[in-house]
Parts: sequence; C-alpha cells; structure tokens
Amino acid sequence: MLFEWVLMVSQEELDTLFSQLRALLKKYEGILKPKKDEIGFYDLWSFKDLEIAGRKRKEVFFASVVTRKNYVGFYYMPIYTDTGLSEVFKPELLSLLKGKSCFHIKLLTPDLENQVKEALEFGYKLYQDRGWV
Repeated sequence: MLFEWVLMVSQEELDTLFSQLRALLKKYEGILKPKKDEIGFYDLWSFKDLEIAGRKRKEVFFASVVTRKNYVGFYYMPIYTDTGLSEVFKPELLSLLKGKSCFHIKLLTPDLENQVKEALEFGYKLYQDRGWV
C-alpha cells in the first residue's frame, strides 16, 4: 500500500503541473494555434497546407498537455517525424516516455523543466526546417 501512496498525486498538484507545462507550450502559440484550450487540456497545431509523406494535409499536430488521473501527459509529436529524437532526450525525461510520444509527468523539477523546454525548441526547429510552421 505504501508504494501506491507514493505514486498518488493530488488534484492541486496536477493542476499546478498542468499550468507549468501549459506555460511552456504557450510560448509557441502564434504561428502554432490550439484546437483545444480548456482546463486540463491544451494542444498546439500548425494550420498550413502541407504534403507529408505524399499525403496532403491542412494541419499538423505539435504538442499537448493533458491532465490524467495520476499524471500530466506531455504529448510530443516531433518524435514521430524523427525517431532519432529520443536519443537527444536526457535520461530523466526519457525515463518518463510511455509509448511512442507521451511523457507521464508527476513532478516538474527545474532540470526536467529545462529538458521539456529543450525538446520543444528542438521540435519547433525541426518543424520550421521542414516548412511545417
């Protein structure tokens, strides 16, 4: 039972964590725009006529933060465009990767916050280089 207690995160902590991560993404709002901006859910998209892998698109997803039961999910789509990206993440952030593009964050240390900032900068630059923003 003690182990379960250690993993629990209060709603207040989740709300604070969501706000901190949302603020990191919000810096990219302008060229990127949210489809959804509400309590517990914020995402950013590039709305532009594109062709990706031979398919025409009008938008491409960049990143989002979503409050879940015991964590805040940081969804980071640039990892799909360049699978080598996972090699540039530092171990602390990489240890939170669950699946292909979702990081389960329960506590935002200053070190982890810098790693998320670096990932966003890198991903945004990648999207710029590809002409997606």
